[in-house]
Amino acid sequence: MIIAIDGPAGSGKSTVAREVARRFGFEKLDTGALYRAVAVVCSEEGIDLADLDAVAARAEALELAFEATGEAARIAADGRDLSDEIRTSRVDRIVSAVATNPGVRRALLPAQRSFACGRDVVAEGRDIGTVVFPAAELKVFLTADPRERAHRRVAQRHEHDGAPAPAGALAREEAETLADIERRDAADAANTVPAADAVRIDSTSRTIDEIVCEIGRLIAERRAS
Repeated sequence: MIIAIDGPAGSGKSTVAREVARRFGFEKLDTGALYRAVAVVCSEEGIDLADLDAVAARAEALELAFEATGEAARIAADGRDLSDEIRTSRVDRIVSAVATNPGVRRALLPAQRSFACGRDVVAEGRDIGTVVFPAAELKVFLTADPRERAHRRVAQRHEHDGAPAPAGALAREEAETLADIERRDAADAANTVPAADAVRIDSTSRTIDEIVCEIGRLIAERRAS
């Protein structure tokens, strides 16, 4: 069974998908990690992200290794682990240029579909239910208020910090992240469209447990039908 979870940045896709996978015995595919890895490699190699053909060619040649076990996905590009680097604010700001590149999206399709072949998978990212897995048995489209999404993204970056960051620094980071999210929403609008048969869930004022329980009911319904 494939569960496709779509939605804009910070809507809770990763957290919800991870918890759905844990509770219901699915493997989690974080497609955004793949695009982020391409963004890191191209940026470090000096490839102009505006050069669509050059970025797509690098994505096509890149050897990506993806592991979905544990609390967060591990991803390596050409043998180098980028699992932590892909989650930085710098990558937040540049990943849209890669994720909206049609050539890159085509280049990464085989890896995503291969991962899901013959498995129970919950996949989250952009256009999962419309392009990557259009035949998914369950499609969910998560939304949330942009300010709440910014707050979540910052909290996610700091969840493993040894000590809490100063409140003022966090406030500034949230303001910057909100601006980044609004820019990404505008840039990614074409790839953030819910599938016609997707179940829409607004996560702004709902707990992860509430959302996961609702998805659990939907899984049971789909399996019974």
